[in-house]
Amino acid sequence: MAVTKILARKGRLDIGIKYVLNGDKTEDHVLTATLNCDPGREYRQMMDTKQAVGKTDGVQYYHIIQSFQPGEVTPEQALEIAKEFAAEHLSGYEVVIGTHADRGHIHSHLVFNSVSCETGEKYHSNAQTYYQQIRAISDRLCREHGLSVIMQGGSGKAVSYIEWLRQSKGQPTFRAMLEADLRTAIEDANDMGHFHMLMEHMGYEIHHGNRLGFRLRGQERFMYPGRKNPLFTKDGIRAAILGNLEVIEAGQRSAVIHHPRYQPYKKHPKYTGFMALYVHYLYVLGKIGERQYPPKMTPQLKAEVMKFEQHREQFAFLRDNGISTQADIDAFQVRTKETLATLTKQRTILNVRKKKRKKLYAALTDIEALAQAKQLYEDGISGMEAEYAQYLEAVAVLEQCDIPREQLASEKADIYEQLSEVNRKIRAERKKQAMCQAILNEIPRIEKEIQQIEHEKEVSRNEYRRR
Repeated sequence: MAVTKILARKGRLDIGIKYVLNGDKTEDHVLTATLNCDPGREYRQMMDTKQAVGKTDGVQYYHIIQSFQPGEVTPEQALEIAKEFAAEHLSGYEVVIGTHADRGHIHSHLVFNSVSCETGEKYHSNAQTYYQQIRAISDRLCREHGLSVIMQGGSGKAVSYIEWLRQSKGQPTFRAMLEADLRTAIEDANDMGHFHMLMEHMGYEIHHGNRLGFRLRGQERFMYPGRKNPLFTKDGIRAAILGNLEVIEAGQRSAVIHHPRYQPYKKHPKYTGFMALYVHYLYVLGKIGERQYPPKMTPQLKAEVMKFEQHREQFAFLRDNGISTQADIDAFQVRTKETLATLTKQRTILNVRKKKRKKLYAALTDIEALAQAKQLYEDGISGMEAEYAQYLEAVAVLEQCDIPREQLASEKADIYEQLSEVNRKIRAERKKQAMCQAILNEIPRIEKEIQQIEHEKEVSRNEYRRR
């Protein structure tokens, strides 16, 4: 499944191009491509196009992002989908494509000139072009490549890219927590006034307008869940509460909601070194410790849930790899660096093998892709002349080599599979390197913050004793 979004940018075009082609994100520029411009001259050619028609102001470029679920697609396949998308939707524009594989989810960036190099007209982006063209083409290409698509296709069902990304990682979102609190309040409420009181007790401010809006005290904006789910509109909430009362009157549900029984606190295992530091940090911040049931999710705690996901992930990394001291983490970094060097060498060898067969592999792809066009041409359908000529050229290329077609296809599949596996391992090792560096950067700050918090607690205890 690919999630797409398009951004209009008035900033510097060269910065956008440089970001897309970042070698650290694109496997040393292996996962890059261009359309209607030459590698290394993309910025100059796009500016020449603008200057030729006198349209150098306003939006400088558009930036399309196509993001896939973790583990659903290989970087090579994502790049191929992005190239097919550009060829179909942006055939008249100068495009720079880069597939970034430095994160857990593979995503492609397409930066293209706001001015067409064929017509000189500016590209116009709106909701209609997004859903009828960008989203439709992306979904169709995903289906053709055997990937899933988002079934709820309308603007009313869309979610933001950040929200989708957090949901795909199983991380909490403010919207999910709000909806859970709304369902709890609806289940407990006797009428709308009681519902509003329960939501306020949970820490929410309520906006009474055409739609009900909710925000935690301290948040800047209200959220309006009724836009996406009719249950959370005024009429939907009122009907749900009335339905609950009818069920209670019919004897199908108890009037008293029984919460889970209290479970005694289980002592945490004893940790040492860095792991102990992280456990201590989470404790002084109130993130771990004895809990009451049901847990009280205060507004402050809900805000902190987002902030400290990173620390939980770092602690799990330390625990899983048995890292407790500076010596442990130094040794781990050395092993990771050695593994990364070996993998990079393997990838270089595979890329050299692939480059030697590039023309033959391209011919194999053309034969497979143009087989239907060849049949249409032979059946007398007009308009297939160019495709038929390309098909014959590919056949001629394969006939000139001494390798049987079946053996060549098997060799191609094997090389691409090995490259995909090596790239996956390289991404995993680079993620380990980044995690080690992040932990080393966090350790001094965590120690300082613990000292400050404990000092404040000691001052507070001393003041209490004086009273």
